[in-house]
Amino acid sequence: MFQLKTLSMEGIIAALDKAERYRLLNEPREAESICLDVLEIDPENQKALVILLLSITDQFGRRHSDQVGRARELLPHLHDEYERAYYAGIIFERQAKAVLKRGAPGGEFQAYDWFRNAMDLFEKAEAIRPPGNDDALLRWNTCARIIMRYKLVPRQEDYVEPFLE
Repeated sequence: MFQLKTLSMEGIIAALDKAERYRLLNEPREAESICLDVLEIDPENQKALVILLLSITDQFGRRHSDQVGRARELLPHLHDEYERAYYAGIIFERQAKAVLKRGAPGGEFQAYDWFRNAMDLFEKAEAIRPPGNDDALLRWNTCARIIMRYKLVPRQEDYVEPFLE
């Protein structure tokens, strides 16, 4: 195996700038790798944790299902309660989008549930948001618009498939 090289503390800011650019270029694996390098030398770096979480969620639907768990494992490391709620909502929202994109039978019901979970978390974040930060409201509105556009509804628990003779 390889011995990974260690970044310098002085290089963290530039490395995180690169990670953000890789995310914007739709290169989440590269961004993820950079964040892991930063977290090796600064395990509590909040910016690296957020970019890593977003990089992982960028890959929902592309890779193995363990990505959701990996993203959720990062939440307790975020120091700010607002950010924990907001990014937990992001995870649910991106799960919902991935299942809709996959188009699996019954996926629209799961997507609805995950959008609603995201919206609940965005409402929690909204209640404790810093002044002037409307990010949670923007995300809530996005989820609501997707639910309305695709006419998503919850699964009816009492629905029984009719018997065809």
